[in-house]
Amino acid sequence: MDLALDACGTTVVDLREAAESGPATGSEEAWTFDGWVGAGRRLEPGGSVDLGGRLVLPPFVNGHVHLDKTFVGSRWQPYRGGPTVSERVAVERELRNEVDVPVAHRALALAEALIGQGTGVARTHVDVDPDVRLDHLEAVLALRESLGGRLDLQVVAFPQSGVLTSPGVAELLDEAVLQGADVVGGLDPHEFDGDAERHLDAVFAIAERRSVPVDLHLHELGRHGERALELLADRTEAHGMQGLVTVSHAYGLGTLSAESLRRVGERLARADVRVMTNGPAGPMPPVLLLRSLGVTVFSGTDNVRDAWWPYGDGDMLTVARTVAYQSGFRRDEELEVALDLVTDAAAHALALDGYGIAPGRPADLVILEASCAAEAVAAPARRTVVRSGTPLTAATTPLTPAPRAGSIRPQNHLTSSRS
Repeated sequence: MDLALDACGTTVVDLREAAESGPATGSEEAWTFDGWVGAGRRLEPGGSVDLGGRLVLPPFVNGHVHLDKTFVGSRWQPYRGGPTVSERVAVERELRNEVDVPVAHRALALAEALIGQGTGVARTHVDVDPDVRLDHLEAVLALRESLGGRLDLQVVAFPQSGVLTSPGVAELLDEAVLQGADVVGGLDPHEFDGDAERHLDAVFAIAERRSVPVDLHLHELGRHGERALELLADRTEAHGMQGLVTVSHAYGLGTLSAESLRRVGERLARADVRVMTNGPAGPMPPVLLLRSLGVTVFSGTDNVRDAWWPYGDGDMLTVARTVAYQSGFRRDEELEVALDLVTDAAAHALALDGYGIAPGRPADLVILEASCAAEAVAAPARRTVVRSGTPLTAATTPLTPAPRAGSIRPQNHLTSSRS
């Protein structure tokens, strides 16, 4: 196929319409793919590139990441977490005081890796608790501004230390939204906060008062997980927030009986509650069944090299492959679903306007050395990331240590010390 852009070289045009309207004005230069990438230049008006049958995708959508938690851009940190969420929270709070590279630096390092791998939008959960208060939020909001649209960020105010068990956090979450967070989060309402109804009441009260969506971390299994999902669907409908509520992880869906799973899945579909999965090692939502029931399922990286998880580089194709592997996908149509989880389904879940490849939309693309979606998911493929019609040099996750905190000069509010 050919790639054609508008006169400015930054917007996709319809090749069929271009052919019918006659020869294009401008240079009409025709590039081979390797020549264009090697030159690293935006096409001149009327120019085209022969992609040689390569697969072209819109930018990936990372539906769940924690930019403020990552150790990317700092020294390697051995994993020290325990088996429970509470134990991991405690270890993370200790590590905040030990890592000598500011949140701002580490978040930027991971953001640059996401950009280089072809991610265009990410929803990042940012810790809000009595220790860091809004420091991490301020750092990530400043990062969002500095990226200048190279990576669009949706920011979730995330109560990693709970809402009810941490006095003052509900007020901090409310203030976080006022300062610029786009979404209010929650965490394991039964097992972490001990009162699912009061926890959800607090979260939905903020969402309703500030007119923002909800994204709830839910690691709970068995009956606690099932009950939390039922309560979440109830609150979603009671507040008229269909399509505005996400449950992240929802591990419990992988532990229910077939009868309970279908009942809860149908309930989530009626309330239009979306489900995010990153293909965890343990129980996980059954992707194909939930989609067959009408539930929007999508993916994100979740933790990338932090106190919760030592793995990862932020690559959404790796996430798609992991979800496919964990789900037992083999057929092409199943592998295509995995790719959908990190593109169109994620864009739908995050309510992105104008996502996809179509005439008039920005020429932000990911070009893969693959013949089809299934091949792209099943095996690593060389990729070229295109932003505004210009091919970028592929970036890699920074692995070298950043300077010590004392040798850099961060801005005042950027110096704050798997969820």
